[in-house]
Amino acid sequence: MNFLRNHPFPVEAFFESSVVLTFAAPKEDVQPLIPECLELDVFDDKWAFIAVAMVQTKALRPKGFPKVLGNDFFLIGYRVFVRFTDRRGKRLRGLYIIKSETDRKRMEFLGNLFTHYNYSTTDIRVAGEGGVVEISSRGSDIRLRIDGSDEENISLPNGSPFRDWKEARRFAGPLPFTFTYDRMRKEVLIIEGVREEWKPAPVRVMDHHFGFIDGLKMDVTLANAFVIRNIPYYWKKGKIEPWKPKEEISRAS
Repeated sequence: MNFLRNHPFPVEAFFESSVVLTFAAPKEDVQPLIPECLELDVFDDKWAFIAVAMVQTKALRPKGFPKVLGNDFFLIGYRVFVRFTDRRGKRLRGLYIIKSETDRKRMEFLGNLFTHYNYSTTDIRVAGEGGVVEISSRGSDIRLRIDGSDEENISLPNGSPFRDWKEARRFAGPLPFTFTYDRMRKEVLIIEGVREEWKPAPVRVMDHHFGFIDGLKMDVTLANAFVIRNIPYYWKKGKIEPWKPKEEISRAS
């Protein structure tokens, strides 16, 4: 039944809100987090990026199914920005997921049945007043407080490697592709996401703490923070592509 985890049918959902914080770290520190088939998507030949996405998702279901059959849940996903060169020689820009958390046991079960994203269930609390939003979890050791009420006057986080918000948006996600790697079969599963529009707005991070990020034991710097609201989204059926190291391709040719 492992084939079920390869995203065997298209899926659609509605993102009520998606808050994404992206952390920069030296590329040599992030490299061990990704499989051999992928390369890091780096900035200034120095920085690699790990994003934390916190998404309020509505009506997740097989594409074309009635909304009433969908699942509503909150997702916290930890992703690395990567690139993959397919067999046509095209370099695809996307994400490699290293951890996924949700507030619904049903979503943990279905997520682990139909994907390789390693879902677990945790407590997630979301509260807001005015333009300030707080997201927290005792079980996952998360604390976040953001303010998006005055986006015109929000500065980049202190120490960000980016020079301006335009440059920072390249690493705001989501990227078109998500990749999973089967080391035994040497196969890459490519899942393409499609959205109608994507207009990330900067937010000011007043306070943040992520136990999982701290557990990576890296020297990370908050690089940017954005929020996106009210986005219809769908993922195409997964596509499997065999992969060979460059050395094997060279010997074969």
